[in-house]
Amino acid sequence: MKMSAGVIDGRKVSAGVRARVAAEVSDFVAGGGKPPVLATVIVGEDPASEVYVANKHRACEEAGMESVHHGLPHETTQADLLELVARLGADDGVDGILVQLPVPDHIDADAVVAAIDPAKDVDGLSPVSAGLLAGGSPGMVPCTPAGVIELLDHQGTELEGAEAVIVGRSKLVGRPLVSLLLDRNATVTVCHSRTRDLKAVCRRADVLIAAVGVPRLIGAAHIKPGAVVIDVGINRTDDGLVGDVDFDAVSRVAGAITPVPGGVGPMTIAMLISNTLQAARNRA
Repeated sequence: MKMSAGVIDGRKVSAGVRARVAAEVSDFVAGGGKPPVLATVIVGEDPASEVYVANKHRACEEAGMESVHHGLPHETTQADLLELVARLGADDGVDGILVQLPVPDHIDADAVVAAIDPAKDVDGLSPVSAGLLAGGSPGMVPCTPAGVIELLDHQGTELEGAEAVIVGRSKLVGRPLVSLLLDRNATVTVCHSRTRDLKAVCRRADVLIAAVGVPRLIGAAHIKPGAVVIDVGINRTDDGLVGDVDFDAVSRVAGAITPVPGGVGPMTIAMLISNTLQAARNRA
């Protein structure tokens, strides 16, 4: 009888990362450094964004870091937001800057992200950060892709020579993961809405990462027996939160799988505070 897949516990792995960062912050301060400072910005009153940012501030506090928050009204102009981003970039007391997305429709999110000082770009989404990552050079790595790699390493997944298939090509997850996996000598394929015979391509994967935002798109027929499956999707449905992977069906075929919730999600904040410490070290 086929045993079900091992579940990769993102909450447990993220707790380990957060404890490690807290210890490193303590050492950094003991060595004469200042506690790292994260500045967050929200434009408008999006309840989900407010929860996310509150969780980020709590994680900073638990790690011995400091944080400041700028809550701006919905009608804030793009010029005013860019002025704030420039001011935070020039502020020597700020190590990391995070503008919570999405921003209101009248603001060009790409222009705002591009205006963040690359040395303080703890989300790793600026064009400079993206270019360094694509070129295989050190820089800030986007938090969710970094969290995916952390989960794979915790699982002991052998990436060198492995066939890795990413479903989804977003700037936030899919594209950065290509570079991170290539840096680990995996053979990488990216699938998207125009991919022919998605199931056949996915079935080649030793490591399958779903990050496309379609509830339960990936079923048992997409999975090579024993593959490691990482589900980045978070979709709100009548059944509650579900991933891009049909967890019950796929867990009967895969070797290991992340749940939703409790898989990749907790890793994003853990990697954010790791990036904020790295930014403080670099600036020091």
